[in-house]
Amino acid sequence: MAHLPLGIKTHAQRVCSLYKRALRNLESFYDRRHVYRYQAVLLRERFDKHVKEPDMRKAVELLKAGEEELFLNQHPIPKYFATSPGGVAYERVVTPPDWVLDYWHPLEKAQYPEYFKRREERKKEFIAMWEKEYGKEDPKEKHH
Repeated sequence: MAHLPLGIKTHAQRVCSLYKRALRNLESFYDRRHVYRYQAVLLRERFDKHVKEPDMRKAVELLKAGEEELFLNQHPIPKYFATSPGGVAYERVVTPPDWVLDYWHPLEKAQYPEYFKRREERKKEFIAMWEKEYGKEDPKEKHH
């Protein structure tokens, strides 16, 4: 769920987000690179026209109008990067979590002695850092 936006965005962040989404929308419409670049330059010119807008109320209205225009002109089948949310290969290759290595057989661990020696040291350092910051676990409060 790392792709979900959290927090409040500033006006500048919202404008940058609108610009990027508009560029991605143009990519969906124009397959030929030179045509896309021409449309991107025209889009940038529209944004640059109002970059120094002193009246914040007008800037907010321009932003709302831009977001509405993007919504009304969005591509029916937008392009996605293959490994991005919505892409054909999203979460196809799952990286196993680190704790899986704890269950390796000792003969498997013996093939990489330096790695597992350093890993055990780092685990001890992490536990020490955790206990220093959060305190030791109370054995009475263990839940099974």
